[in-house]
Amino acid sequence: MRIATWNVNSLRSRIDRVEALLERHDLDVLLLQETKAREDQLPLMGLQSLGYDVAAAGFDQWNGVAIISRVGLADVSVGFDGMPGWGDSMTAEARAVGATCGDIRVWSLYVPNGRKPDDPHYVYKLDWLDRLHDAATAWLGTPTVLGGDWNLAPTDDDVFDITRFAHSTHVTPAERAAYRRFLDAGWTDLVEPHVKGADGFTYWDYYRQRFERNRGMRIDLVLGSPAVADRVTGARVDREERGGSDGHGNGASDHAPVIVDLAD
Repeated sequence: MRIATWNVNSLRSRIDRVEALLERHDLDVLLLQETKAREDQLPLMGLQSLGYDVAAAGFDQWNGVAIISRVGLADVSVGFDGMPGWGDSMTAEARAVGATCGDIRVWSLYVPNGRKPDDPHYVYKLDWLDRLHDAATAWLGTPTVLGGDWNLAPTDDDVFDITRFAHSTHVTPAERAAYRRFLDAGWTDLVEPHVKGADGFTYWDYYRQRFERNRGMRIDLVLGSPAVADRVTGARVDREERGGSDGHGNGASDHAPVIVDLAD
């Protein structure tokens, strides 16, 4: 099975790229984040004609997650038990969708950004990660993948220059500790053993030629339970998708797809 995750930064704007990605890499399952649309707004006919089913959760132009699968799509769950909300009403955001695809349970996750370390959204982010950890504890004994935009870089090697992030989110001790809790519990980073350092960056800002200069971050992560980790045969980042046809990223998402291959 071949699984990928991609923060597409608007599915409606990049549906042609999504369809091309599915065919180019012969993907079985694609996890998407920042779809930025309700399910009824998504252009699904092309995906369906390619043999894929879609499960999505979204609210107009904000957030949004989806799972695209050609190996089955069952037991769809929008959100996980205990997932916190945001704002005065603590409304649940469209940040998690899970489904069983073939013999694996997959989750497309869009972790809150955090904004700034002194912002209430940062507290929300840490709470969201803690609640996800608590819910995921029950999934460790089954073949499960937690993939998506985690909005954190696990180590200093996962950013182009750690000194540039001294006062930023994504690299704070609390965020990294929240991530390590998953690894300590038994989850495995399925990509890091196969792609090291700057070759593993998955996100580059649009401005100041960040992509051309490879001044990026590794924040799109795929974790697997032990039953999945034992099946990994390879992993890679599709940097060409981020570069675009002209090599400068025109029309591309600011994230690159991350692809993991699993033995049957």
